[in-house]
Amino acid sequence: MNTYNLLESIKLKTVYGQLPSEIKDLYVDSRKVTEGSVFICTRGYTVDGHDFAAKAVENGATVVIAEKQLDIDLDKAALVVVRDSFKALAQLSNKYYDYPSKKLNVIGVTGTNGKTTVTNLIHSMLRMDHQKAALSGTIGFNLDGELLPSENTTCDNLTNQQMLNLAVERDIQNFILEVSSHGLSLGRLWGVDFDVVAFTNLSHDHLDYHETMEHYGYAKGLLFSQLGQDLETPKYVVLNADDEWYDRYRYMTPHEVISVSLESSADFKAEDIEYANDKTTFTLQSPEGSYHVEMKLLGQFNVYNILTSMACLYARGMKVERLVEIIRELPPVSGRMEKVEMDAPLSVYIDYAHTPDAIEKAIESVFPFKENKIIFLVGTGGNRDKSKRPTMAEKASKADYVILTTDDPRYEEYDSILQDLEKGMQHDQYALIGDRAEAVKHAIEVSEPGDIIIFAGKGHEDYQIVENTKYPHSDKNIAIEESKIKYRAGH
Repeated sequence: MNTYNLLESIKLKTVYGQLPSEIKDLYVDSRKVTEGSVFICTRGYTVDGHDFAAKAVENGATVVIAEKQLDIDLDKAALVVVRDSFKALAQLSNKYYDYPSKKLNVIGVTGTNGKTTVTNLIHSMLRMDHQKAALSGTIGFNLDGELLPSENTTCDNLTNQQMLNLAVERDIQNFILEVSSHGLSLGRLWGVDFDVVAFTNLSHDHLDYHETMEHYGYAKGLLFSQLGQDLETPKYVVLNADDEWYDRYRYMTPHEVISVSLESSADFKAEDIEYANDKTTFTLQSPEGSYHVEMKLLGQFNVYNILTSMACLYARGMKVERLVEIIRELPPVSGRMEKVEMDAPLSVYIDYAHTPDAIEKAIESVFPFKENKIIFLVGTGGNRDKSKRPTMAEKASKADYVILTTDDPRYEEYDSILQDLEKGMQHDQYALIGDRAEAVKHAIEVSEPGDIIIFAGKGHEDYQIVENTKYPHSDKNIAIEESKIKYRAGH
């Protein structure tokens, strides 16, 4: 691409050295830089790209974008100093890839709980309707069925534009993004032109980063306020009318709002809900009439999730009747109240619940078909928001027996995590087991026929982070193997 044409998108800049006439690529990681490319210095939590500019030049970068003057070889690369390298990255990556989000139907979903489920449901429903769709989120980057790894729930500006561009190149029409509060706060979504944005709910999480619920809530609100003021192109906002942030988000955007609810009047409302251990049914009141809905997803929170998914796709033009047909055949989302099939007289579920609200809802979802006791395993990550730990255990206390453990201990000691959790316990029927694999085994060992076990906190993840290393770990596989040992042995 012509270098001068690319840099036209940044008005305030100072150029040192001679700019090359053409550049071949953009990078924010100096290790990946190739000959004739641009290296953009961005600051992260632990590293600063400015420290690696000289290395990027050694690797072939011919243009370096930075926020200050740097000691690089100006005979090999030009230095372009800008006020904000993150904003420069957003501008340059959009222009380099020719604004790919404008060529796609882009749906973004945010919220404390449910955004992974909702984005995966939307992706699955589109593909079941024979529409091509890509998805970026916690589970990775799903390019119309081809799963590729990704580092964060919401990727950086450059990666987002690369993924959007790849979808355009593959002739994929729909792109769904799971949008985190971190991603919004750090400007990772700058330049993504959304068509539909949705909000699931807001509850206690990430206060180690946002500090207060107000700051956390307004970070989520950026998704709606950044939808813009241009009303020529139709855009839509889907909001949970039962959440206390509904009115605030509704007034953050001039675009049309589609509401979902279980409790009050809304555009998509579920009534007469019935729960079973393998399905949920309800009556849907919608803008296109009343429908009987049957789905394989379990629990009240998944009713909210399916309503939100339906509202997003209705906004994009799909008929409610067709959505109801698809939902009947939808498989559960991996690791989200996913029932584990095993040859044992137990009902076992794995879930990603890692907030107080999600833990409470996971337990409530199995109460309607409780026969014996509910065993709940709950873990939390090390070196993360400690303020929610006692409340997590308090909510877990609604189960008959609780196992307090860790999910990704990182650099924090087991005892530190378990002591924080234990402060919230409301009864004495619990165990403290820091090693998660041993905790999962213990849940099976103390179980009896007819019990319900929920393994919370890891969901679909097949690893555990200890210090900064990922080690293989699967709650599901451990539980299946341990149940074979116990129930074959006739315990």
